[in-house]
Amino acid sequence: MAQIQTAFRELPFSKPSVSVQPKGNKTLKGLKTFYAATWPDDSGLQPGETSKPVKLLSWTIDFRVAAQDYRYDFGDGTTSGWTTSTGGTYPDGDVTHTYKNTGDKDVKVDARLTGQYRVNGGQWQDIATVADLQDEPVDTLEVLGTRTRLTSYTY
Repeated sequence: MAQIQTAFRELPFSKPSVSVQPKGNKTLKGLKTFYAATWPDDSGLQPGETSKPVKLLSWTIDFRVAAQDYRYDFGDGTTSGWTTSTGGTYPDGDVTHTYKNTGDKDVKVDARLTGQYRVNGGQWQDIATVADLQDEPVDTLEVLGTRTRLTSYTY
C-alpha cells in the first residue's frame, strides 16, 4: 500500500491558479473581492481525471484524482484556511476577502489532492493519502484606494 500511495503523490498533477473578481487583477480597498480555484488546460492530472495506467511491480494501477481541499492566500498575510470550496464569482462565491490597505498583493491558491486507486482493473478503493501540491502559480492583485470629495454644498 505504501508504494501505491507514493506512486499517487508522484503523479504529474496540474497546478491550480487563483481567479479573482473584479476582473483585471485590480480591486478596491474595502470592496469584497471574490476568489476561485481554476485548473489549467494542460497535460497534468486534476480533480475528476483518471491517470494513465502505472506499472508497479507486476500490477497495473489506475488513479482517480479528487480535490481534498484548498487554501487561498490573499497576499496580505491572511489566508482562507483549508476549505473544500473552489470559490466562485459574485454574488454566490463563498471565498471572499476585503483588503484594508492598498498596494500589490501576491495571491495564490494551494491545493491538496486525494482520490482512489484500482489494481489490475479491479474495484476502486480510497487512496488514504494526500498529494500536497507545491509551488502553485502566484498572481499579483493591485488593491487601489478611492478618493472622496465634496463637489457641492447647499444650506
